[in-house]
Amino acid sequence: ITVGEAWGANPELAKLYSNPDGSEFSMVFQFEHIGLDQQEGKEKWDLAPLPFLKLKQVMARWQKELYNCGWNSLFWNNHDLPRIVSRWGNDGEYRVESAKMLAILLHGMQGTPYIYQGEELGMTNVQYDIEDYRDVEIHNMYKERLEAGYAKEDVMRSIYAKGRDNARTPMQWDDTEYAGFTDGTPWIKVNSNYKEINAKTQVNDPNSIFSCYKKLIQLRKDYPVFVDGKFTLLLEEDENIFAYQRKNGEQTLVVVCNFFDKTVEMPLVEECGDMEVLFGNYEKINDEEMLRPYEARIYIK
Repeated sequence: ITVGEAWGANPELAKLYSNPDGSEFSMVFQFEHIGLDQQEGKEKWDLAPLPFLKLKQVMARWQKELYNCGWNSLFWNNHDLPRIVSRWGNDGEYRVESAKMLAILLHGMQGTPYIYQGEELGMTNVQYDIEDYRDVEIHNMYKERLEAGYAKEDVMRSIYAKGRDNARTPMQWDDTEYAGFTDGTPWIKVNSNYKEINAKTQVNDPNSIFSCYKKLIQLRKDYPVFVDGKFTLLLEEDENIFAYQRKNGEQTLVVVCNFFDKTVEMPLVEECGDMEVLFGNYEKINDEEMLRPYEARIYIK
């Protein structure tokens, strides 16, 4: 397997890089969706709210344009990016629900999912004092922006949101010292929430984020529509819901995700009326016509 990391690639270039004839890469790692929450034309530290409709458009375009002529890499996180549950989810009250929603949203698409260490546990960003960060990029930016007159509070807010060390804290294996990562002293501080968020508490919990990822991986193996189904974006102008259809000759899949922390109406009740709920991120559906905060469902027929 070969993966082409292509920061500046558009779908046309990606088709050349990941041509199904095998002449180039197996798949492309592209970052267009990841750059949406920053001020246009500026650096990643210049924060901006996520343009949700644009996110849907970008992800849908990559799904459509690489269909049958290339292959997507599906990811939210890597070693250079902040934790997705803190970035676009909710790492407080709805950490579990939003982490599962983001997993469901991504795993229903066509491509190869990448799960970055700790993502399957819902690991979160950190907020350290500046001297506790290790990334040279953070320290350079901190120095440059303070010298340029930026307020320290604003600089630290950018570091908390976008710093690469968010992804580089020790893996949280259990609730022992240093999260079970080492008997020595790690190069960077462990996230202070390791006693609550760790692998040991989740691997045997059927309702954990870890178990959600396991289920999604199995579903992708069991249902061919996850692999070859054609993608159609639904509810393009809905400002709360990310929904799409995947369809092949035998099966139809509909993924419906409430992307935010408020209860909203489920507008596809009629369209999904003859479908069964294959999976969701709440234990049971209380109301077919409503979606709770960060609620996600996969329908199939």
